[in-house]
Amino acid sequence: MEEEKFESLAKRFRLDGKVAIVTGGSRGIGRAIALGLAEAGADIVLTSRKLPDLEVVAAEVEALGRKALPVAANIRHLEEHESVVKAAVDRFGHVDVLVNNAGTNVSYTSVFGVDEKAYDITMGLNLKAVFFLTQRVTARMRDQGTGGSVVNISSDSGFRPYLGMSVYAISKCAVQHLTTVFAQELGQYNIRCNCIAPSVTRTRLSEALWTDEGNLRRKQMNTTLGRIGEPIEMAGAALYLASDASSYMTGQTLLVDGGEYSMIQDAIKTVPYLNQ
Repeated sequence: MEEEKFESLAKRFRLDGKVAIVTGGSRGIGRAIALGLAEAGADIVLTSRKLPDLEVVAAEVEALGRKALPVAANIRHLEEHESVVKAAVDRFGHVDVLVNNAGTNVSYTSVFGVDEKAYDITMGLNLKAVFFLTQRVTARMRDQGTGGSVVNISSDSGFRPYLGMSVYAISKCAVQHLTTVFAQELGQYNIRCNCIAPSVTRTRLSEALWTDEGNLRRKQMNTTLGRIGEPIEMAGAALYLASDASSYMTGQTLLVDGGEYSMIQDAIKTVPYLNQ
């Protein structure tokens, strides 16, 4: 059998002519992903609640030579989803990539301290909004007939919950399963759906986990690479999943944790009763 001519791998990471919606795009991981996708050639629709913050990132996208559309919306409110998608289609004519990055954790307490309001806010943004925005955007992708890619941002707490973050961990675990469900149904339309599960990353959302010296030291000791993650490192994973570099990958969750999970597995092997 004659080998096929080698195709440029670098070109498969390009997103020229693509349009990406990035939720929670005004800071942290969302901002890094937006800029990373723009650098790869995509035009970017940015959404979060505060327009001035979005406009700052939009200017950064445009400085990279790409077009940017900031759309202020609270995606926890499902009625605002249509305005985001309509704005994207009105401006660019199509949507090719959706990055569900917006998330929150409003309750750092034991399960006994969680009230209904905190539960509903966390689940509303981290899970319900992800489901219904993905439903709406992928319906558009399906009708376009050109395929697409969805990248959900989960958390390593979806694999191993941290004490005091019960509802957040539950919501992020559910996002991983949501990813698989959508992948199964959307494959027939060449729409892929994958997920990233970052460990502690230097963002405002996880400040409580890395600004405390004791917490930071423990995290560093429990991680193979000896440090926490940076937003741009999550953007690299997002670019892979958004682009044709991962064209044969769907329904998967990438655990981007600096080797923390592998260290935990090694520690488990040293506990005698777990290995009988």
